[in-house]
Amino acid sequence: MKSQAQVVVIGGGVVGASVLYHLTKAGWRDVMLVERAELTAGSTWHAAGGMHTINGDPNVAKLQQYTIELYKELEAISGQSCGMHLTGGIMLAGTQERMNWLKMVKARGRYLGMDLELISVDEAEKHFPMMDKKYFVGGLYDPVEGHVDPYGVTHAYAKSAQIGGATIERQCRVTDLQQHPDGSWDVITEKGTIHAEHVVNAGGLWAREVGRMVGIELPVLAMEHHYIITEDMPELVGTQEHLHCVDFEGEIYTRQERHGMLLGTYEKACVPWSEKTTPWDFGQNLLPNDLERIAPELEVGFAHFPAFNKVGIKKIVNGPFTFAPDGNPLIGPIKGLKNFWCACAVMAGFSQGGGVGLALANWMTQGDPGFDIWGMDVARFGDWTTLAYTNVKVRENYSRRFRIRYPNEELPAGRSYRTSPIYDRLNDRHAVWGDYCGLEHPLWFAPSKDLAYEDFTFKRPDTHDYVAAEVKAVREGVGMIETTNYGKFEVTGPKAEAFLDKVMANRIPAIGKMALTPMLNQNGKLIGDFTIGRWAKDKFFIVGTYAAETYYLRWFENYLPESGCTVRACAMEYTGLALAGPKSRALLQMLVSDELSTAAFPFMSFRQMDVGTLPAFVGRVSFTGDLGYEIWVKAEYQRSLYDLLTEAGKDYGLKLFGGRALHAMRLEKGFGTWAREFRPTYGPDEAGLERFVAMKKADFVGREAVGRIRAEGGGPLRLVNFAIETTDADALGDEPVWHDGKVVGWVTSGGYGHSVGRSLAMGYVPKALAKEITGFEIEILGERRAAARVEGAPFDPDGARMRA
Repeated sequence: MKSQAQVVVIGGGVVGASVLYHLTKAGWRDVMLVERAELTAGSTWHAAGGMHTINGDPNVAKLQQYTIELYKELEAISGQSCGMHLTGGIMLAGTQERMNWLKMVKARGRYLGMDLELISVDEAEKHFPMMDKKYFVGGLYDPVEGHVDPYGVTHAYAKSAQIGGATIERQCRVTDLQQHPDGSWDVITEKGTIHAEHVVNAGGLWAREVGRMVGIELPVLAMEHHYIITEDMPELVGTQEHLHCVDFEGEIYTRQERHGMLLGTYEKACVPWSEKTTPWDFGQNLLPNDLERIAPELEVGFAHFPAFNKVGIKKIVNGPFTFAPDGNPLIGPIKGLKNFWCACAVMAGFSQGGGVGLALANWMTQGDPGFDIWGMDVARFGDWTTLAYTNVKVRENYSRRFRIRYPNEELPAGRSYRTSPIYDRLNDRHAVWGDYCGLEHPLWFAPSKDLAYEDFTFKRPDTHDYVAAEVKAVREGVGMIETTNYGKFEVTGPKAEAFLDKVMANRIPAIGKMALTPMLNQNGKLIGDFTIGRWAKDKFFIVGTYAAETYYLRWFENYLPESGCTVRACAMEYTGLALAGPKSRALLQMLVSDELSTAAFPFMSFRQMDVGTLPAFVGRVSFTGDLGYEIWVKAEYQRSLYDLLTEAGKDYGLKLFGGRALHAMRLEKGFGTWAREFRPTYGPDEAGLERFVAMKKADFVGREAVGRIRAEGGGPLRLVNFAIETTDADALGDEPVWHDGKVVGWVTSGGYGHSVGRSLAMGYVPKALAKEITGFEIEILGERRAAARVEGAPFDPDGARMRA
């Protein structure tokens, strides 16, 4: 066995083999895979092998397209068959709501180049004659769907990697990992120690155990999963291979397996496997059958597909495979662990494994994954993702895999275990809560406890008028919102300004001021947006997206000096309340001795001041686009701050507002947000942030790339605002944008602008169309609705109100 390698990949399933192959494809030859048993000897060998391109995250869908297209390349290189059956697939809808969901899937597929077709129930029966059409109303046909041989695919990756120079060591369990001061690793195995520059955790069922070797607890859990294979069916003899089929109402999937059918389910009564530790001696084993647990799903499946009743069951498979809390993979580097990488929780390995391998290999060899993988980045989870939280969210995700997730639906698992100090105060005011990074935050406020609910829908919810009242209160008077769910950082020290000047694209503010700034990667693409408040020479308070806290910290550590600057995440240490509206200044002035006039405390001012008796940071800024103030206090002061503002606000008609109203108001102002308008896909000029990139200042990360891109026209896309002609449904995000009968772009955010009385959306279109006003359409629930580009912000386009 080799004693050293540039990279050691731990785990010989389909994902580890894909990473190994893609590293060789990227030009790294001194790479090695170590596997505790034989290739596929985890969850890969017993997988059903399904592959499909559809995914709720368009960026993940692109990687799934890549994975399926890759199989022919692997076969050509390796000479190993992948056993690919590209049968096509059909998703069946049993209700009109499900058809609405399928319309959204088809629409999203348009700008991804997918050839999806909505079909009637009669057409569905022609595609899949086993169905009893009385249970369905229609479906969606996808020609790029099918299944592969798990053994063949894994060995095709492995052989291709070996042809490219890689080494594979079987029957070689890793027992420990130890890091050297230079960041390299000793990979200690049963056969000896391998010294490696990089380590990749592709441990699959053992990903947690590998993570624990380096002191981390990865949010991953294995679930038991059943499928059955029937005896031969007369209907299948001498016929063309049947399509893959998903029956959402039955929560089952089925496909042909030789002359029988395979049927699997994501059952409600799901069971985790090996919840705390995975035994190392678990090999190519199956778990005991438990057909009684999946009997309700089987009963529905046998009714919906009557041919299953005519034959017996030849084989029952119950095997474990892994999930993250949201069902997407965990890939990328780990904060604080140099050269340690993850490629875990890839539950759909034969749809996603190729894309995961490509992204990670790009990241390792080029310093960037090469495309937007935020939805799979391991950094999207933080310390709040405990073992118990992972358990309840994975079980929820598994049991809901084939159920509709409505845009206004909040899922119940893992709720109310993280709350701010004023949770009870807001609950008493009939707050309806949302979940963000496991933290409860108010979405809207009901008039009474009895009305603190809403029906789930793809159209405008029945809370529309309540949110409208909150927006009106802000625009005409003063509103207050809790802002605890923002990410916060303290950056201090004599080198703090120089550090921020390096990682942020805008100029660093003077003492007593704030600045809005993007953060860019080396390719000049957006990887964050922040407000920086400076309250002393060497002291900065930074606000950004809480979900990206670990993501930001991982980036910051690449540029921190060895001494003289400290970055400290303090999201839950500092809690927040914000005031907004034309009466916000008068209200706050009652409680502070500092002069708040525009002359004394203009827009984008930032200062320490006492609010009543409470020490606070106060910044004159508001995401509503109105006159407003953000007030940040230590957690122990938030209850007192809330009571103080609420009492003083009685004279001004102060009204609480939540995240739904804030979303509506930021759309009215054309304000983008992270993970929607601002993602690593886009450059600052494309996202409308060019004025926040200070090209004349000293060098910063991404400056050279921005200069090069600007010299070539600033990038191919532009973010624009739309007003849509629609009456009962609004854009949500990821809808295609049409122009003159062609799909030209996509929506990033949408909703109703209560202050302007229009349905609004933000989205990207080609630069050549960014000045057009008319000719646009946005597809909502299968209908193309006329849309017009709005020049500037739909509300207060010159920004006079927030600067008043």
